[in-house]
Amino acid sequence: MTRYEEAQQQYASLGIDTETALKKLSEKAISIQCWQGDDVRGFDSKEGGAGNGIATTGNYPGRASGFEELKQDYLKAISMIPGKKRINLHAAYAVFSDACPWTDRDQISYEAFIPWVNFAKEYELGIDFNPTCFSHPMVKDGLTLSSPDEQVRRFWINHCIQSRKISEQIGEALNDQVLCNVWIPDGYKDIPSDRLGPRMRLKDSLDQIFAVHYPHVIDSVESKFFAIGVESYTVGSNEFYMSYAASHPGVYNLLDNGHFHPSETVSDKIPALLPFFDRIPLHVTRPVHWDSDHVVLYEDELKEIMKEIVRNDALDKVLIGLDFFDASINRIAAWVIGTRSTEKALLFALLQPNERLKQLQDAGSFTERMMVMEEMKTMPMEDVWNEYCKRQKIEADDEVWFKEIQQYERDVLSRRNA
Repeated sequence: MTRYEEAQQQYASLGIDTETALKKLSEKAISIQCWQGDDVRGFDSKEGGAGNGIATTGNYPGRASGFEELKQDYLKAISMIPGKKRINLHAAYAVFSDACPWTDRDQISYEAFIPWVNFAKEYELGIDFNPTCFSHPMVKDGLTLSSPDEQVRRFWINHCIQSRKISEQIGEALNDQVLCNVWIPDGYKDIPSDRLGPRMRLKDSLDQIFAVHYPHVIDSVESKFFAIGVESYTVGSNEFYMSYAASHPGVYNLLDNGHFHPSETVSDKIPALLPFFDRIPLHVTRPVHWDSDHVVLYEDELKEIMKEIVRNDALDKVLIGLDFFDASINRIAAWVIGTRSTEKALLFALLQPNERLKQLQDAGSFTERMMVMEEMKTMPMEDVWNEYCKRQKIEADDEVWFKEIQQYERDVLSRRNA
């Protein structure tokens, strides 16, 4: 009997079908962020570099500098990640060429993303899209869609409108739906004298951006607690975006688990939203004290997030995307560790006796509920994970795939100038 078969029997004794869990895990796509590979620099600016509340730390060698290098690194990473995958793409990663000359962000078009679409088709990947409303000279006084300068505001409205059009064309090309997520850095470093005005301008901007319905686009807005330079006031707060999404059918409030006060948990917000929304988009990261976008690890809150998705039968409703960028370690290893940790947490959730736990709670059997939840932590999930990797033709042994990354670093990354 194999280790997986022994684990299968142990889980079966608790009423858990590991085969069903493996099937569901294999069908759930994870949207993997492209910006981990080049430190959120993008391709549309010669200066490059993140800004406006977005910052990467570290100077680990081998950063991708251009579409071909980023694509090469992305492929190396996903070759070590089981399951279905999507590309989480930012507008700043437009691929310009002689056939598709550079345009500013308010005029970007689908043609600049055809290379990404071809890449996705070749490797059976989905694509999600994000307007890039930061790291640009038209971010004036830290403001974009809420700016009192109508020229600035119009620039970013047009950028988001173009981004939604691009998302629709990507969806048409891939016969899929594309999550188009709007995040802006708008806010003030010190105490504002007008809190309502910027939010009224943001509301008007969003009304213009979402005026046209696109059947291949899932629209979302992403809130934030605070960021560098906007410590006192954030225009796009969770309350604002939640209210906007609730009053605008077809627009959803994306939850980033780094964008809330440390005492708040996204795992609790998911079941609070499910009675009212048919979709909940996520950006999964690892905050350290605040939204520092560390590489996702297999930790308690991540497992709680996944348990809420699974126990509430919301695998088809919750859209899981990743959002972290670490320039202090090997960027490909960061992709692999973060995505595999997310998948492990989802598998852990799929292997819980959820019906029994619900019955115990409803019966007031809180002591037994605690006992069962603790016992599940030491069940042989690793053997089920290893079987999953084997079936997906992905190396399960961390030492083996990490040696492959080390070899890639010696052969490829160390030879780059960036």
